[in-house]
Order: sequence, then structure tokens, then C-alpha cells
Amino acid sequence: MKELLEYDKSKLIETLWEYDPIIFKILKSSNKLQEARNSLFDHLNDLERHLFNIYSDKHFKDKNILERNNAKECIRVFKNVIRTENEDITNYSALNSLYRAAKKKAKSDSLNVGFFLEFINLFKGINCESGMYAEKEVPLFISLNGHTAALERMKILDDYSSNVENYFLRYKTGMDKYLIEERKNNKKSILDFFNATDKDWQNYNWQIKNIISDIDTLLCLVRLSDDEVRGLECARKNCIPFQITPHYLSLFDRENSGKYDHAIRAQVLPSENYCWNYMLSKDNGTNLDFMGEKSTSPIKGITRRYPQILILKPFDSCPQICVYCQRNWEITDIKDAVFSRESMKNALDWISNNKNIKEVLITGGDPLTLDDVSINWLLSKISGIGHIERIRIGTRIIVTMPQRITDELIGIFDKYHTFGTRELCIVTHFEHPTEFTPDTLEAIKKIKKLGINMYNQQVFTYYNSKKYESSFLRTVLKKSGIDPYYTFNTKGKDETIDYRVPIARIEQEREEEARFLPGMVRTDEPVFNVPRLGKSYLRSWQDHEVIMILEDGRRVYRFYPWESKYAFVEPYNYTDVSIFEYLKRLKDDNENVDDYSSIWYYF
Repeated sequence: MKELLEYDKSKLIETLWEYDPIIFKILKSSNKLQEARNSLFDHLNDLERHLFNIYSDKHFKDKNILERNNAKECIRVFKNVIRTENEDITNYSALNSLYRAAKKKAKSDSLNVGFFLEFINLFKGINCESGMYAEKEVPLFISLNGHTAALERMKILDDYSSNVENYFLRYKTGMDKYLIEERKNNKKSILDFFNATDKDWQNYNWQIKNIISDIDTLLCLVRLSDDEVRGLECARKNCIPFQITPHYLSLFDRENSGKYDHAIRAQVLPSENYCWNYMLSKDNGTNLDFMGEKSTSPIKGITRRYPQILILKPFDSCPQICVYCQRNWEITDIKDAVFSRESMKNALDWISNNKNIKEVLITGGDPLTLDDVSINWLLSKISGIGHIERIRIGTRIIVTMPQRITDELIGIFDKYHTFGTRELCIVTHFEHPTEFTPDTLEAIKKIKKLGINMYNQQVFTYYNSKKYESSFLRTVLKKSGIDPYYTFNTKGKDETIDYRVPIARIEQEREEEARFLPGMVRTDEPVFNVPRLGKSYLRSWQDHEVIMILEDGRRVYRFYPWESKYAFVEPYNYTDVSIFEYLKRLKDDNENVDDYSSIWYYF
């Protein structure tokens, strides 16, 4: 695959037709596009019949079942792509582009390298030549029995495990001794800058008071690259807030050597590209409310997408702002954020009057930014509603400001977590193993001692998508007392383009990496959030399908929301990021792209 990425367009076109001369002949010999379409459907239907026909005289009969199964999936995708309905939906015809390319009528600059790579791999798959199974052999233990078979099987399983562990060695956790020491030094520098003490550091109010939200202070404390400076200058110019707690800043590699803090910096430093896209969306009047929360809010402070659970938003800021936040349209500077008891009373009355609601997810903004009095008041009011069985607190405080988990706050939690009656649980948001520190582990211990369940929602971004990177996070989470819960595909907003990863990669990660972990560790579910309607699972064809490949190589997916089995809800069409662009970026970051070669066959 690495070689293909280096081809120019003329070489790619030549390679494309080499992989499927029959399709090339159909396209070239057809007098009209519709004639080509009909002939292609006939050809693909014929291939499908031969794939699993034991009497077939085609070369498929000698191919293994795995390759033939992949061919079936590739044929299905190609059929979708050449359907007139999908051309109408997406306002594009990949078939027309292929037709013109076969007749040498296509302009060379109109089609992207990513377009040709998609179809090269699709044609390879259709013809049982994906290469995924070329070097694989039937495991020896299959032909053996008893103890001999068991010993042979142990060798294979040991090889699998060793491979996983070798990848894990690439990544660091914040519990590594040298990182603990380095971050102690960072902490000292930050305390010296603010003329503060260790006692101040452990005080969450001091952490909030000294949130870093300007580039000048940041430059005094850590080294920034030219690109980071340009991004922050652009944020300042356009009044785009960024906030970093002193604790989280201590997790930075102060000298910016690029060894381990790529995900940490990306989490909080808006890039120039992000800022320009954000402002462009605002200037164009684009609705930044990607999830359509205004259309699922029956009253101020509540969002509801599901039958028995709703979101309660008491506070519209966080100690630290995640750049890719889905609620960037309503998150404010922490100095401007307010907690309105009046708004919350109205929202709580609404919940109290609707007995269908069994669970309340308190999020925002980060609700644990509030003081103890406000948190106690809010939890007491929700707990007083008889039909509420679970209170879920969505917070990143454990990561960004673990000092907030005080004995007093733990005492409040304890009052409202009642076994057999009502559960209080915490859903946090670790993005990378390097975010773990001794302080975060101490905060987790305090919560877990109450018997409170903790879960993690990870956003799958470019910065945690390398081979086995998220699997390593799962292992660190689980042995620290946190269950992996959801892995979210990054929201498809223009400003978050630097963070977005092809859907195929999250599917590949689940199948080829997470699957090697014990079942108790890989408990998270990969999901895509459909605006207004909520999560759609990424594991099955029933919930989504590829309907088009655009001229720049991006796939268009049609998602069938969870509710489609119960009501006639319209599917949602989503334009993904290009697999080619993703692989090119990995290559530029010195990743071996051949490790990702099967990504083209996840749909």
C-alpha cells in the first residue's frame, strides 16, 4: 500500500484498470452511461452468483471463504455507489467519473488520488485479490487433536499477545516513573510562576482561579511551536476561548519535544485551521449546534433524545475547554458562566412531571466545576424525584482537575448513592493514557470506595487513533477502576477536521486491535451520533452503509437511526473524511501505513 500512495494520477488510473479489465471494458465499450450502469449490474450479479456456487467455473472457486466474503461486501458497496438514487441524494456520480476516465474524457485535476485508491481497493476486493489473506495459512492446530493441538494453539495465542504488548511499548502512561518526575518539575515551574505553594495546588479553587487562558502566560510556562502560536493568536483575534488548568498544563512536555504529549496539546490548543473554519461557519450562518440540541430541548437546560434518559445542563463552562467539543456553540468562558437555580427548578419540575424519565445525565459544561453547595442542592432535588433510578454525572474533572474530588464532595456523593434504590455513577472522558497521573488515580480511588461505578467515553480522534493506542488506553482505564463505555466517532463539524478519523478506522480498530483484549476490557461500543436522534452503532450494516465515493475520495454514509425500527425516521447522510488523507497524515508522522492496509475493506 505504501507504494500506491506514491503513485501519480496517471499511474493510478493505469493500475485501476489492471485490477479489473472487465469493468474497464464495460465502461469503455458502452455508448451511454445508462448502458454502462446496466451492464455493470449484470456483471456484478453474475459475480455474486459465482462467489458461492460450488459448480462455478470462475477462478473464485479456488479462493478461500474469507476472501470471497470480502468480495461480497465490496460488490455490495459498488452496487450502492452506482445506483441512480444515491447519485441523486449525493449530487454526484462516481460512475460517471469512472466512465469518463475509461474513455479518457475526465480532466486529470477533477479526481483526487483518494478517489482512485478507493476504487483500486474496491476492484481488488471484488475480484478476491484484496491481499488481506494472501500470506495467511490455516493454523496447524486445526488439523491436530488433544494436547498436541493445545500446545500448537498456545504458540499462536502467545504470538498474538506478544504483538499487542510490543505495540503497547510505543505508548506511555502518566504513571511511568520518568513522566511522574518530569511533571513534578513542571508543577514546580508553574507554582513558581504563580508564586504559589503545594497547598495551593491541591486547592481546586486555586486551580480554577489560575486557569491559563491567554497565550502570553502560556508562552512563559511551556514551549510552543510556530503552528501552535499561530493558532492561539488566531483564537485571541477572533475571541475563541481556550482554557487550561494548571494541573493539565503540568502534563505537557514543557520543551515540546513531541515524545508523548501530542494528544494532550491537541486537546486544548486550537489550531489556526480550527479557528478559521469556526469563524467561517459562523460568518456563513452555519448552525454550529451539530447535534440539533435546540430541537430536542423541551425546556431550558434539558436535552432529550431517548425514551428514559435526558441530559441536564446546569452550567455552561468547564475548567478546561476541549477544542473539538460538540457544544462549542454554547460553552462560555468560565468567568462568564452562571448557575441559575431558577432555570434548574423549572427543568427539575419538568422531570418531576414526566414519569417516563428514569435517568438524568448531568453534564454541560462540567457540573463538577460548581461548588459543593450547588452540587448538593442539585443532587438532592433530583434524588427527591421518585421515578429517577440513576443519576449520571458527566465530567472530565478527574482528568483536568482531580483536586476537585475532595472529601467533602465524596461525602455528598455518598448521600445520594443508595444501593437497590438509586444509583449515582460517574462518566468521565480520558482521551489518552498519558492523562493518567497519581492525582487522578487518587481521585478515582476515593470515588470507587463508595461503590460508585465509573465509565469512560472516549472521542476517537486522529491523536489517539494509531495502532493499538486506544487499546492501551482501555487497559489503563480498566485496571484503574474505570469501565470503557463508548468510543465516539468525532462529530462531523467543519472546524474539527483536524481531529476527524475515517469511520473505517474506528471499525478496523475494533476488529483488529480491541478484539485481542479480554472481554472485560473492551466493553466500549463504537458509535456515531446522528443529529437530533442520537447514537448509531458502527458494528453492523443494518445501521449504516456506504452510498457514494466522492471525487476527492471521501465516502458518503447513510445512517439508519436507532429509532428507524419503530418509526419512519429519515436516514441521515454523512460525508466522512478521506481514508487517503488520513493515511497520508499517518505516513507524514512516520507511521508504517502498511499496518493499516485493510482499512479500505471496512464499510
